[in-house]
Amino acid sequence: MVRVEDCISFLVNKAAQGISRRVRDALTPHGVTAPQFAVLMVLWERDGSSAAEIGTRLSVDSATLTGLIDRLEAAVLLTRQACGTDRRVHRLQLTDAGRAARPALEAAMDRVNAAVTAELGTAAPALYTGLRLLSEKPGASA
Repeated sequence: MVRVEDCISFLVNKAAQGISRRVRDALTPHGVTAPQFAVLMVLWERDGSSAAEIGTRLSVDSATLTGLIDRLEAAVLLTRQACGTDRRVHRLQLTDAGRAARPALEAAMDRVNAAVTAELGTAAPALYTGLRLLSEKPGASA
């Protein structure tokens, strides 16, 4: 490697910053962050999931997830419901507002994904495959 611009770490971080900026710009008008959107996506797929299930699926630690859930609950997009006799376990339920937000939020993310995919052109499928491969490796974090 001769230049820092040829370093995989530099390239991935720079690309992640650009994608994060696009996602932030797309979601901010809806009052949701990218990590909050990910939590909502899991709940749209499986409403009533526990915080632990969501944390495992998204590879998010419990402290971070608690903050995300707190903010989504404050925004009235979900509620916590105690699960049985174990008060430490909560099922997360979408509110009507959380369900109603789905079309606009998904459309915003679809626009970001479509724009990036279009910019990548024929390289897009290989990049998506490579990113999935890297994220599934032992020791990799999402």
